[in-house]
Amino acid sequence: MNLNDNMDHALYGTRDKRGNWTPSKRPQRAPIFVWPVQPRKILRWLPGYLLPWNTLYFAIALASWFYLTPALDTMREFHSDWILLILLRNAVLTILVYGGFHFILYVQRRQQTNFKYNAKWPDTHSTTFMFGSQTAENVFWTMCSGVPVWTAYEALTWWMYANGYLPYVDFGTHPVYCAVLVLVMPAWRELHFYLIHRVMHVGPLYHLVHKVHHKNVNPGPWSGLSASTLEHIGYFSGVLIHFVVPSHPVHAMFQLMHAGLSPAKSHTGFDRVVVDDANAINTDNFYHYLHHKYFEVNYGERRIPLDEWFGTDHDGSPEADERMYKRIKAKKWARGN
Repeated sequence: MNLNDNMDHALYGTRDKRGNWTPSKRPQRAPIFVWPVQPRKILRWLPGYLLPWNTLYFAIALASWFYLTPALDTMREFHSDWILLILLRNAVLTILVYGGFHFILYVQRRQQTNFKYNAKWPDTHSTTFMFGSQTAENVFWTMCSGVPVWTAYEALTWWMYANGYLPYVDFGTHPVYCAVLVLVMPAWRELHFYLIHRVMHVGPLYHLVHKVHHKNVNPGPWSGLSASTLEHIGYFSGVLIHFVVPSHPVHAMFQLMHAGLSPAKSHTGFDRVVVDDANAINTDNFYHYLHHKYFEVNYGERRIPLDEWFGTDHDGSPEADERMYKRIKAKKWARGN
């Protein structure tokens, strides 16, 4: 079977007359939130929670901590030398990850529009975007705001650890606790993201903080961290949990690397990245793509079903469309519009 053959798309999804591609498999909540408890489904789900993405981000965090971060005792005082080193490391990782996805999918266009949710390519001549280019604006906000804010939080965190201001635990002394904390970090990231993201959609905060990111109705990899500096400050604030919860610096590094690098994958605009004629990597970002498409749905991710609980979930089906339109109409009626 050739995954680059459009004839095979019916196995994975369908494309409508407008060119929008929808996967056959609908987003579903994680089985840990299904009642009654289904142990077998949870065990089958757990490898997908860990592999490949969360394991990859943790591996990058470990490598960064042991090989690309100055020793803690050298970070007891703020100095430009070690801060710039961290900034350089984060910038290089960002270029490799975001630029890698972009180069394969949007420059080389190895799979053309196969498995692309929106058949259109990023705008290159639009007054909506800085420099007239969606990608150029995305790169600007990512590199000139996202990476510096990420680095500022990281520098503050290492300075706090180095001076003994944060509650510290060691893997050797508390291996089970530290391992559980590693497993919980991606879930905390999702919870924090939902809370921050939901607030940014309220009233004037949307225009003041979040509007820059939502220019990307048809997102690409560089759209992931394309946002205002105020949004970056809120987004990366998830690392502050380590200021109150006992943890090891590796936990904080995992949190920051996950926050800094995962948006590239969740904004590729493609459901799958084709590796060869028979294999593809599932990026699984349809749920968040629908948020960019409709704005008022899917504020969080699928593992914690907050959108389901609050009635803002959308799985791409016509029934979800109907629920969304009714909810928006009711909201307008309540406002007197």
